[in-house]
Amino acid sequence: MVAAADIKIEKIQVSKLLELSLENLPFGRYFTDHMLEADYINGEWTNVSIRPYQALSFEPALSALHYGQSIFEGIKAYKTESGEAYIFRPQDNFIRFNTSAERMCMPTVPEEIFIEGMRQLIEVDKDWIPNRKDHSLYIRPFMFSTDAFLGVRPSTTYKFLVILSPSGPYFAAPMKILVEENYTRAAPGGVGFSKNAGNYGGSLIAARKANEIGYDQVLWTDAFEHKWLQEVGMMNVVFIIDGIAVTPSLEEGTILKGVTRDSVLTLLKKRGIKVEERRISIDELIEAYKAGKVQEVFGTGTAATIAPIKEMKYKDTIMQFDTDKWTIAPAIKKDMDDIKSCAVADENGWMFKI
Repeated sequence: MVAAADIKIEKIQVSKLLELSLENLPFGRYFTDHMLEADYINGEWTNVSIRPYQALSFEPALSALHYGQSIFEGIKAYKTESGEAYIFRPQDNFIRFNTSAERMCMPTVPEEIFIEGMRQLIEVDKDWIPNRKDHSLYIRPFMFSTDAFLGVRPSTTYKFLVILSPSGPYFAAPMKILVEENYTRAAPGGVGFSKNAGNYGGSLIAARKANEIGYDQVLWTDAFEHKWLQEVGMMNVVFIIDGIAVTPSLEEGTILKGVTRDSVLTLLKKRGIKVEERRISIDELIEAYKAGKVQEVFGTGTAATIAPIKEMKYKDTIMQFDTDKWTIAPAIKKDMDDIKSCAVADENGWMFKI
């Protein structure tokens, strides 16, 4: 067992922050001065340290490069007007990270490393947290296999790291979405519910083809009929249909159990909006749209929080939405922002103080 006191800290001498402005930052391009690192060797976690952010050295036979044992999480930290720093719901990401680890035959990471290590890392790089609207410190915990061995089996060694990136909004404008009819992201019995690298690598070609015809991302459909709706790109999706918030169910294990998704559904219910987690088909959505019942459509995720969708295309049908007239998504986003900035009471216990 690794205790908090066992985390060694080596600080950088001159901060890169002196050369960088924390205003109008692109998402995920700049990284803070330090990172957390730990190794899994001989069945236990060791070498836990916070050290200067730097390149890693590894062999070409690194098993993660060949067999894809690699998982990650996305979390955010915020700073209040008084300068206090908080992480949004890290315990939920900790649980989901280890769920992904178990699915990918990887060791779980103990809370003393994941949560406490993250807390200490952010405490060291606290000055990197932007306090500008829609900006945050993006936290990326990840783990990959490190055996130098060409054989299809679970690795015996692993590396866990946490890196930090001060970032601005992921999507600056409402999105245009193409409903995917050919490529498949996930199927029952697969790894759609886990946050593994392969899910994202496999999604890139569909997104690129959507970009080529003027769309920002795809809305994934099921693997068998390509009609049951799943996720929007790397986000969960919510449809406001006739005043009811409808979102695809988690039961089949094909979509990610989003922390932001859960937060949004909680806040919708708090506002008295009925929530339905169930199967929804593209046919039902188009029928509701033609009847004038689809009021709002938006993605939910750590990077974007809430990403409004202004247009969706399926075959020859184009559904368009006037996002300027929306009331529900903006209200939920404000609720989320108020909680994250500690402008209102944290009734759900979501904010973890550094």
